[in-house]
Amino acid sequence: MILTQILQPSCIAAPLKSKDKDSVIEELVNILASAGQVKNAMAALEAVMEREQTRSTGIGSGIAVPHGKCAAVEELVMAVGIAADPIEFASIDNKPVSIIVLLISPLDKTGPHIQALARISRLLLDEPFKAKLEKASSPEEVYQLISTKENE
Repeated sequence: MILTQILQPSCIAAPLKSKDKDSVIEELVNILASAGQVKNAMAALEAVMEREQTRSTGIGSGIAVPHGKCAAVEELVMAVGIAADPIEFASIDNKPVSIIVLLISPLDKTGPHIQALARISRLLLDEPFKAKLEKASSPEEVYQLISTKENE
């Protein structure tokens, strides 16, 4: 799976405007809706928030991957946010996050969802890459970093 086949530059917020977990998730869902990626922003937001209540998607090391499944999308969609100041996310390591990758997938397509989660995890385990991503100050820079990394 190649993330830049899913991620559009218009679905990147760098820097994020929001300063708390719930607002960040809402901001990223709204970005997807504005880009025509989500048919029903409220349903998508509810799906992600419902999943978040089960267990935080703050996976540690300054990264969160909030995600959900709902009928508001026909294919897997993705948004990325880079926080200028780390955001409290109830992460498993109790540290705030700077990189937030939001995934929303259809109810009946689990495979791409799991592949994307695995790909994101692999990319972000690369500390030099992660550090560059955290410092990115524009959507174009974020997209270019991800694209370059995936083509290595």
